Amino acid sequence: MEKKVKTNGFLDWVERVGNKIPHPFILFFSLTVFIVIISAVCAYMGVEVLNPVTKKIVPAKSLISAEGANFMLQKMVTNFTGFSPLGLVLVMTLGIGLAEHVGLVSALMRNTILSIKASPAMLTYIIFVIGICGNLASDAAIVVIPVISAFIFLSLGRHPLAGIAVGYASTTAGFSANLIVAGTDALLAGISTEAVRIVNPGYQVSIVSNWYFMAASTFMLAAIGTYVTIKIIEPRLGKYTGKKQITNEAVTDVEKAGLRKSGIYTGLYLLLIVAAVIPANSFLRNAKTGSLMNSPLLDAIVPLLFLMFLIAGSVYGKHVGKIKVAGDIPKYMTIAMKDMSSYIVLVFIIGQFIALFNWSNLGYILAVNGANTLRAMNLSGIPLFVMFILLSTFINLFIGSGSAKWALLAPIFIPMFYMLGYTPELTQVLYRIGDSATNIITPLFPYMPIILGLAQEYEPESGVGTIISVMMPYSMYMLVFWIIMAIIWIQLNIPLGPGAMLFLK
Repeated sequence: MEKKVKTNGFLDWVERVGNKIPHPFILFFSLTVFIVIISAVCAYMGVEVLNPVTKKIVPAKSLISAEGANFMLQKMVTNFTGFSPLGLVLVMTLGIGLAEHVGLVSALMRNTILSIKASPAMLTYIIFVIGICGNLASDAAIVVIPVISAFIFLSLGRHPLAGIAVGYASTTAGFSANLIVAGTDALLAGISTEAVRIVNPGYQVSIVSNWYFMAASTFMLAAIGTYVTIKIIEPRLGKYTGKKQITNEAVTDVEKAGLRKSGIYTGLYLLLIVAAVIPANSFLRNAKTGSLMNSPLLDAIVPLLFLMFLIAGSVYGKHVGKIKVAGDIPKYMTIAMKDMSSYIVLVFIIGQFIALFNWSNLGYILAVNGANTLRAMNLSGIPLFVMFILLSTFINLFIGSGSAKWALLAPIFIPMFYMLGYTPELTQVLYRIGDSATNIITPLFPYMPIILGLAQEYEPESGVGTIISVMMPYSMYMLVFWIIMAIIWIQLNIPLGPGAMLFLK
């Protein structure tokens, strides 16, 4: 393989150091052992914090105790099988793997993407916008978009690792942004409403309270991500000369007919879903409000996407002769699942680490102490906002769930900011900026192993350091410019959403 162009000494250093990190399984095993030991030390020292909502003491719990030992042994299986990304990843792999192995993905790339007359920058920008808006499909986008983006880049002679980076950065570092109000908005607004009612029982935070800012953020982040890709990442990666290639041969008449037929059946499937959603009393709508927010439709997005890929792949494979009998469908799915074996093994230890970390209360204690430190600094205005974003960014390196972090931080900071004259909507926006940017550079993020495994399909020698060094420019640039955008927005006193001001009257 051609040696990568060395254009950034710091990123090269990050890659070298990062790739010396042990295999992810060994890394998480070591972290698990560390958590076991440090939990015992903290429990022995009486480390504890005050829950800002219940006013109850939350102590560090020792895993080296009868209770801790029972938890580790009794919950070992459920810590593995209950790891939330596992089912999502495996189900999506079944569908996408079928579509890939029957040739649908390759034919679709050659028939559509290669015919696009857009510049590399414009194509990258388009993928970024799609990826950022992909959080409508929740975490499913993190699995789907990087795969497709890598295919697109490789099809156009660009480095597939850059394509993976674009897909990962857009869906993950830009997770909170969107052009459309999504489930994330509803989830965070509910937590914010409960938090502000500590000081104002009648206050209601709307699900569209951050819409203007997040919609504008989508275009800004896509532009920054495109710049980083074109100017930093691709020059550093150089030309891809790996073994995995996608043919640029013209699509045959049989393949075109298969694509048309697959498109028709997929379109009918999507129309069926739309028809099922339209009635106000649809079983896919929220039973109480009739809304699509917090609805069975969004909860079922992964199974619905799986069925879409299953239909598209089966119809195409049948037409081009890759699927001759029904038994060929699970055969291709089995091939796809074989590629996931290393991920399944890795998830076992990741599930243990996260469960033990949460049970010990160490993450909770870390977050509360960080919040208390920031509150004790007696800052206000822009310095306070920036420090809060950075605190959220730091905590995000250790606690993956955005809603869990906000459930912890909102009761502390929303009342505090409210007393200083700042609305809950502003506090929520600041949190969302910090909660997104560092997802892509922490090895503790649940989907990091998926991205590493995808990268190793193209460059087998890729390690954790490779991913972090490629993603770090996105994380830093997007964070810095998102903060700058927030400062300008605040200075101009632009509403964050319909009726959502920044300052209390």
